[in-house]
Amino acid sequence: MAKKRLLITGANGLLGNKAVVLASRNYEVTPLHHAKPLHNNSLEVDITNKEQVFGIFRKLQPNAVIHAAAETNVDKCETQKEHAWNVNVEGTRNVAEACAEVNTKLIHISTDYVFDGEKGYYKEEDKPNPISYYGLTKLEGERRVIALCKNYAILRTSVIYGWHPWKQNFATWVISQLRQNKEISVVEDHYNTPTLADNLAELVLEALQRGLKGLYHASGSERISRYEFAKKIAESFQLDSSLIKPIRMSQLAAWIARRPRDSSLSTDKIRKQLRTRPLNITEGLDRMKKEAET
Repeated sequence: MAKKRLLITGANGLLGNKAVVLASRNYEVTPLHHAKPLHNNSLEVDITNKEQVFGIFRKLQPNAVIHAAAETNVDKCETQKEHAWNVNVEGTRNVAEACAEVNTKLIHISTDYVFDGEKGYYKEEDKPNPISYYGLTKLEGERRVIALCKNYAILRTSVIYGWHPWKQNFATWVISQLRQNKEISVVEDHYNTPTLADNLAELVLEALQRGLKGLYHASGSERISRYEFAKKIAESFQLDSSLIKPIRMSQLAAWIARRPRDSSLSTDKIRKQLRTRPLNITEGLDRMKKEAET
């Protein structure tokens, strides 16, 4: 029997790359990238270009798409609002409309930043209230998916980390700085539910396989401050945690956009639907360490 066709947007990103590798076992995968390609069979596409998006969908007739492409630089979204809207809202609209036209299942990746961070441990029924332009555009993207595409699942996640050939994330930044014996300042009053990219890819693909529909929170299982997360990274990789200095969110002059103080997510709903279990911090870092050793 022929494998089902799967498109993955943002295939050169942290989640996209992991999803391409994992999905290639069971699907005929076409990775889509905009900047630098990471996979030999990757096709370049600008999701803000409606003709390009529709052209690829009409030609390939995919059974499903994982839409991981987004502008995720929170401060860049705040200073380049037109760009952020075009990618996160209009780009998502194009993908959703193309899915509706060719009857494609859409798995859309969203974010904990749709919340204001006043409550924490958010459930799917909690009302979004973004305080940054990034969060606003991601919420508007969700709304386009719901309005335009009948067969969809929206998966919100939080602080994706893991190994990537060239892109840095919070965990790899901490490792890199501490290996150079550099002192780093990390916020102690900023809480999330960090998500190992490999684990997220597994959750996404099982959600696809099981035909999940609707809105789900798909993050790591453990709420933690950035500072404590950094300390656990240092401990796991046997680095000097005394180089990590706590700082308050209010002291971070480098941040342009506001961040939600506690945007941690509850994964209770998705746990009831999937066999794949969201990992806690220790489990995620153990897997990351084992990958580095192989």
